[in-house]
Amino acid sequence: MTAARTARERVGVVGGGLVGLAVARRLAQLGREVVVFEKEDELATHQSGHNSGVVHAGLYYQPGSLKATLCRRGVALLREFCTEHGLEFREIGKVVVARDDLEAGRLRAIEGRARHNGVPGIRWLDQAGLRELEPNVTGVAALHSPTTAIVDYPAIARAMADDVVAAGGQILLATTVTGISPAGADAVTVTAGSRATGSQTHQLGQVVLCAGLQADSVARLAGDDPGPAIVPFRGEYYRLVPARTGLVRGLVYPVPDPAYPFLGVHLTPRVDGNVDIGPNAVLALAREGYRRRDLRPGDLAAVLRWPGARRLFRQHWRAGLGEMRGSLSRRVFLAAAREYVPDLRTSDVVRAPAGVRAQAVDADGSLVDDFRISRLGPVTAVRNAPSPAATSSLAIAEHVVDQITARQPS
Repeated sequence: MTAARTARERVGVVGGGLVGLAVARRLAQLGREVVVFEKEDELATHQSGHNSGVVHAGLYYQPGSLKATLCRRGVALLREFCTEHGLEFREIGKVVVARDDLEAGRLRAIEGRARHNGVPGIRWLDQAGLRELEPNVTGVAALHSPTTAIVDYPAIARAMADDVVAAGGQILLATTVTGISPAGADAVTVTAGSRATGSQTHQLGQVVLCAGLQADSVARLAGDDPGPAIVPFRGEYYRLVPARTGLVRGLVYPVPDPAYPFLGVHLTPRVDGNVDIGPNAVLALAREGYRRRDLRPGDLAAVLRWPGARRLFRQHWRAGLGEMRGSLSRRVFLAAAREYVPDLRTSDVVRAPAGVRAQAVDADGSLVDDFRISRLGPVTAVRNAPSPAATSSLAIAEHVVDQITARQPS
């Protein structure tokens, strides 16, 4: 095999979260030579390791969208993956609770989407039915999804990485990509370095960018710079004290506000036995700002320079102020959850670790709702992959790799 042929068969993946590892795994199992570049010392350090652990069934997503199709496909693939690897996949079910008639109308629309998307087993609950399923939850109606599940996503990421290595792939930790130079249709040079190795160049045939919170900045390295830009939102959580974890039996969600891509403050049992309450959505002052005090002036300046972010803030400043109040006050934070779980007391909870969501925003200020994947020659960039990306990760990998192999036949 010639050197040019070898380089053409080599594929780089930037990002060692669930989506990046799923892409690398599929490529490696198809016989491609794969190298994963991850800037952190460990895998799944950011969104993949700071989420609620929910396997979404596909209730909310616009029929025909990538989110809808890849979520439903992803559930099946993830269940199969967990079974094969001896990992927990616990279908504890979920109720989406309407507090009043207006929300009940919105919930009917969600029910219609869920049925169109093929979500199995969903059923409408009246007040009595909700009380029977969740005795401590109140509402005028609810939608029950019995197959919504919980998993340990960091454990899944580690198992994916093991599969990559077993198939001959390479994972470079603590390795930051600093340059991406496409050359024609099937050649790209990636410059990356670490403290141990210094800066090195890698000649590749294709590169897939799965950089999450750094999605836009990494895409710009490759010249893919039409937007959208990433605006980071910190999601803060509280956790029920052990004596109160029986307050809910399964996942309990409010009816989401259609003006926002966030699902609202909800109660989430986890596979370790904890029950988390959250998240809110507060602008993070750093791309990876998991604590209130985390501030990176360069990150904040980049957000404020993006015209879409400024338009977003002007349009939704009142909602943002309300989220900030909840961030500063436990009582305010829990008030929304107490509307459908009235027995919840401020003394029932302690602080839990926060996450940061990479929300893509277009130049006109609109929040990018669907997954967005762009292509620039030999570079494929996952530009927006918020929830349900963890659920959909193996299906996203199928989708991306099918596109790559169609352009680069073996």
